[in-house]
Amino acid sequence: MLLTSKLNKACYAIRMVKSCMSLDVLRMIYFSYVHSIIAYGIIFWGNSHSSVSIFKIQKRIVRIINNSGRRDSCRKLFKELQILPLASHYILLILVFVNKNRELFLSNSYIHSINTRYNQNLHTPTTNLTMVQKGVLFFRSRIYNCLPSRIKALSSDAKSFKSTLKRYLLEHVFYSLDEYFQF
Repeated sequence: MLLTSKLNKACYAIRMVKSCMSLDVLRMIYFSYVHSIIAYGIIFWGNSHSSVSIFKIQKRIVRIINNSGRRDSCRKLFKELQILPLASHYILLILVFVNKNRELFLSNSYIHSINTRYNQNLHTPTTNLTMVQKGVLFFRSRIYNCLPSRIKALSSDAKSFKSTLKRYLLEHVFYSLDEYFQF
């Protein structure tokens, strides 16, 4: 895949300049070079099978920046650098998209008039096809519905919604969507 090739080149570039740069400069290089590659079109490919290899490269880059070993855990490194792992970044962008375009999505209150605690959640379409269940249209509702209610309450103010959501994702460092759903 083209993304893995670009990220491997970025990994090499960071490894070469690491010895003469400070941690802040390396972090800046990460956001200008690596983050822009990862973020491009992530809404469409963030849940694909190729995202696993991209996430491995992202972890390798974070380990290089922090001068950590190959087998060291990256969870605390992501927190220290204030970098979102691939899955968390995917969740952030999906939720920001849903929040900006809320009028495009049906809520459960639109489907039925019964006042339940899940009344304000987005309606999740019923389907048995795995391809549809892994698609953006299905996952957006499921991701939004798993969001804590204190963050959902901020949906009217886009700026505070995004900043609170980003702090939440940086605090919990989700490596996969399954971790997010189970949390």
